[in-house]
Amino acid sequence: MKKANLRPLVASALLGAVGFILMMLEFSLPFMPSFIKFDFSELPALIAAFAYGPFFGVLVCFIKNAIHLFFTGTMGVGELANFLMGVVFVLVAGFIYKYRKRRSGALIGSLSGSVAMGVACVLINFFIVYPIYYKLLMPQEVILSFYQTILPSVDNIFDALLIFNLPFTTAKGIIDAIICFLIYKKISPILKKN
Repeated sequence: MKKANLRPLVASALLGAVGFILMMLEFSLPFMPSFIKFDFSELPALIAAFAYGPFFGVLVCFIKNAIHLFFTGTMGVGELANFLMGVVFVLVAGFIYKYRKRRSGALIGSLSGSVAMGVACVLINFFIVYPIYYKLLMPQEVILSFYQTILPSVDNIFDALLIFNLPFTTAKGIIDAIICFLIYKKISPILKKN
């Protein structure tokens, strides 16, 4: 009984460590400002949310970002953003799958979670993360100039977030969901083995 209860916690810790490693393998894309990076670190959190429930997906998001704090160049602001957006993704995807444990539930949950994460990205960055950046790291004009390098007609941060961050973050979630679909059935017996 105790062993079965510990499995989700131990697996979440391991998935959190994998998420951290994937976070360290981030890379820039030419059509995005250089400070916005792509990584696959939400994948382990989505796997945990499907295997054990949404809470464990959130736990994986917390663990990977807590470890990443020791290697940050953003004074924790990037980790805060990553954590909040990851939480939205895994909560939406995990709750839908929890009540519809079929492939269709995983698909609807993943797509809904991806869209929710994209929308949350705009709101979290505009109201929380970027204001902190303005005070601690870069003035608003500098951040806006990164977007304007790619699309000169963007004249405010909110529009930049809608044009760049919303589709980028949504696509990132969808890519994580596709990979999850490809590997989940193969690793599910290991995650749930008694």
